[in-house]
Amino acid sequence: MKLDAKMEASRPSHSGGADDPIRLRCLGFCGADDTVEPAALKQISERHGWVEWGILFRPDKAGSARFASDEWLTRLGQVNSAGRMRLAGHLCATHVDDLLRGDTSFVRKLRDAGFQRLQVNATAANGADVTLFADAAGAAACGEALLQAMRAVPEVEFILQRNSLTRPLWAPFLEQSAPPPNMSMLFDESMGMGVTGGAWHAPPPPHISFGYAGGLSPDNITEQLARIAEVAPGRELWVDMETGVRTSLPDGSELALTRALTLTLPYQ
Repeated sequence: MKLDAKMEASRPSHSGGADDPIRLRCLGFCGADDTVEPAALKQISERHGWVEWGILFRPDKAGSARFASDEWLTRLGQVNSAGRMRLAGHLCATHVDDLLRGDTSFVRKLRDAGFQRLQVNATAANGADVTLFADAAGAAACGEALLQAMRAVPEVEFILQRNSLTRPLWAPFLEQSAPPPNMSMLFDESMGMGVTGGAWHAPPPPHISFGYAGGLSPDNITEQLARIAEVAPGRELWVDMETGVRTSLPDGSELALTRALTLTLPYQ
């Protein structure tokens, strides 16, 4: 089944009432790098099919902590030859710049490697050139490039990181009566820095898929999901964890992952 069909099936049909529980579309664990064997990720995926692996790609840091190298990507593709793992590529730095200039070559490379979703981390903290959309003309050009990429690669879901700095990129899509079905948004005011904010933002309209990130960990996931449910009752969404999970796994064990999976099971 193609991803766009899955996305249509997963989109909520109503905004929910105050007493409606949220439901997790998937649970994202981010930051796997060359120190993690792809085979180990596959084993977890086989036991927990709703886990999504978020892999960060940044050319100037490839192969360092939290950032995968091309060689690791090749090994992942070999392990995932059947295409059954949930994979999300988190684009950073020049990968974002290239996309905003209309170059979809890396997007297609990740699609061919089995990635179903791509997150566009268009912030200075993630190494992106934010001057590309600093004025109205630049923002319009970047927005058009994103739209054309979504249309050119419809089988990939494009996740726009939604925060105050990226507003010129995501806000125009909210003004469209029928935005691309393979566009979604991630609320992360920490911009990938793993910091929990004071309050979670209200969700977008019901026809737009979305998720939350920012400082989530096994230690606070139960409390934070309850807080998310207060602002997004009845909605289907996903959450991403990175720093909280990685700092709990200095020896590479699965303990914190298992705990996070157990705590979020009621929301599946």
